[in-house]
Amino acid sequence: MGRTRIVRDILLGVENLLLHRLRSLLTMLGVVFGVSSVVAMLSVGEGASVEALAQIRRLGSDNIIISSAKSAQEEQTSTQRSFMSIYGLTYADYVRIIESCGNIRKVAPAKLIRKDARLLERTLELRVVGTTPEWFQLVPRPVLAGRVILPSDQERQAPVAVLTEFGARRILASANTIGQLIFLGGDSFEVVGIVRNESGNAGSIQVPDQDVDVYVPMEIATRYFGDVYTKVSSGSRVRERVELHQIIVQVEDVTHIKGTAAAIENLLRTFHDKEDYVISVPLALLQRAEATKRTFSIVLGSIAGISLLVGGIGIMNIMLASVTERTREIGIRRAIGAKRRQIVYQFLIESVVLSTIGGLIGLALGALIPYLITHFSGMPTVLTANGVFLPLLISMTVGILFGIYPALHAARVDPIIALRHQ
Repeated sequence: MGRTRIVRDILLGVENLLLHRLRSLLTMLGVVFGVSSVVAMLSVGEGASVEALAQIRRLGSDNIIISSAKSAQEEQTSTQRSFMSIYGLTYADYVRIIESCGNIRKVAPAKLIRKDARLLERTLELRVVGTTPEWFQLVPRPVLAGRVILPSDQERQAPVAVLTEFGARRILASANTIGQLIFLGGDSFEVVGIVRNESGNAGSIQVPDQDVDVYVPMEIATRYFGDVYTKVSSGSRVRERVELHQIIVQVEDVTHIKGTAAAIENLLRTFHDKEDYVISVPLALLQRAEATKRTFSIVLGSIAGISLLVGGIGIMNIMLASVTERTREIGIRRAIGAKRRQIVYQFLIESVVLSTIGGLIGLALGALIPYLITHFSGMPTVLTANGVFLPLLISMTVGILFGIYPALHAARVDPIIALRHQ
């Protein structure tokens, strides 16, 4: 019986709202735009957050990434002709980190050189990454064909190369890719494997691999390409000497990662006269990203809440006008026995129906906006369950809160005065 009454009251509320279709629609617009903005902004924010957090996690929450970087002094003097910049990490730093720092599981160095790769008539500029087998354990990537660099390659100083999928598709032939010889600069290398890379940028840390990478043993990269590089840009030529461009350190226990990072920084500071290195901790960046996500959600929620507040005020305004228009109807219902709580209940249902319909329309519009953003801009968006049900729940709450006063106002109308109302 109670359920039947609720359905009847809801249908009666919808019928009353349909008597003034345009007015009801205009009243709902505030809620529609408020809910759609909540859904759209939460979807965009969640998509950006998920992508950033995924990239940071790919770096390894138990890793410390040390990168060579030009000091301010080097930047100022590097434009001088015939000047050679000497900066960054050294082979000695790599050995010291292994021997001096505790709580370390693995360490992988990396030397980065740009070279033209050639196979028959095909040519492509690649980034040669000279490294050790530990690299593929600290920066794990799926092996699509063949294998990665092995300790035996390092021991016999074999000129082997592991390509990324991007490079393999553009430089290798369509068949028998493993075992082919490619030229990097003027030196030949045997392709022993192809891996799928995960290039991108995780906050302030550059993801170690790129689309155009080719991996070779560290000893081969040092012997073939050396430590001195020449950069030509805008008509100027700058020579740089960098032994190692990056060192990735994996700690045994993630709880020791901050202490280990501090120990490495103290060690490097002892042997470096200038700040020509940057230490990045993905775990700290991950924690900052999660905190930023929470702040971002609060800000977006506050902005969208203002839109919902405006929509709620519109609902209150239209319900007060409805009470005035239906004063005689209220008097008749009271005269034939309707109680005050029934009057309150009826007007409150109309307010909730108004806000709920507006919320549903806003949900549909809010779900469409992220789809369009992803389709036309390629920006990732994620529509979560909370991003759907929370705005709808808020819109219903707005209907209740802003409908209470008009409903109470209707219930306080004197039946005798109401019957005289024209």
